[in-house]
Amino acid sequence: MRRKNFLSVLILKFLKFILGKKENDSKDIGNPKEILIVRQHNQFGDLLASTPLFSAIKEKYPLCNITIIVSPQNRNAIGKNILVENIFVFDKKKILNPIYIFRLFKLLRFKYDVTIVPITISISFTSNFLCRLSKTKIRIGPKSLNGKVNDSLFFFDRRIDMSWENNPKRYVADYGLDIIRPFGIDTRNYKIIISTDEIDDTEAKNFIEEIRLEKGEFLIGLHIGAGKIQNRWNVDNYCSLIKQLKGNYKVKFYLTGTDADNEQNQNLNEKLNFHIPCFLNKNISQTAALISKSNLFITNDTGIMHVAGATDTPQISLFGPTIPEQWSPVGDHKYYLKYDENIDSITVRDVFNKCINLLGKQNFIK
Repeated sequence: MRRKNFLSVLILKFLKFILGKKENDSKDIGNPKEILIVRQHNQFGDLLASTPLFSAIKEKYPLCNITIIVSPQNRNAIGKNILVENIFVFDKKKILNPIYIFRLFKLLRFKYDVTIVPITISISFTSNFLCRLSKTKIRIGPKSLNGKVNDSLFFFDRRIDMSWENNPKRYVADYGLDIIRPFGIDTRNYKIIISTDEIDDTEAKNFIEEIRLEKGEFLIGLHIGAGKIQNRWNVDNYCSLIKQLKGNYKVKFYLTGTDADNEQNQNLNEKLNFHIPCFLNKNISQTAALISKSNLFITNDTGIMHVAGATDTPQISLFGPTIPEQWSPVGDHKYYLKYDENIDSITVRDVFNKCINLLGKQNFIK
């Protein structure tokens, strides 16, 4: 372990010697036309919840072009975002492919006015390094996170201290803007933007037709999976909730997810005496199109929660260990439930009562 740490220190010193930039305290970045954002780190939900940063940039510089570098895991978080002109997927598995390296080199050597490395809960050396390799006039990145110094801060000439500590319940989009606020770039529009098109709309409509939604029926979507087990509300709870909703409303349901959610989705369907269709392995614009045509969406604290948050559909998000004030979608009819670190402390009655508030008691089956 010591040898590894010693080697890391040597590598950082070497990189600082050959690639280190002198810090510049100026907050004047001019009127940039070409902006590169490097965000190949962090999870799908982290990036999706941080997209208001693009809105802030476009509000300040409406004529600029935004290029973003993402990872294969969070590529879909950008989807068809109308605020982003170019997307490049940084895939470490292709790093030995000459054609791929040429494309990466060509992207990085384009002449940018500003390169930015946003962060939420972690600092990525790879993102910092890619920023340094870019051909740009100004490099903006984290100087520290929650008081811990960024070991590769020397890749940036404009360095910003980032911290949750002063207000740990800040909404993630508000916090993420701290990396650019010192330069006069800001917004109060924290709504996530997911752009959809006619193809997405048709996909959603075709699925609803397969469900055979009848006139007067509510359409309710559910996402019962989550990458983190502690973020999954018990399948038995979902089963009881669905039965109560079906017993009181004219309603049809559907499930969203990917193959990773198959176990939870199958388990739920096995416990019910009727089948709920699944909208699986769809891109986020298609999922957003379907949710936008629904009367209600109920979800665990996971990436799809943010997709639903981009729509105007009433939503109930269920939280366990995560701080909901940080991550729960904002806007009208966007609600969350949490009692303690155990997500199953939320009762079926709690969720059903919130459903009644949103669907209306007057719509009960007579």
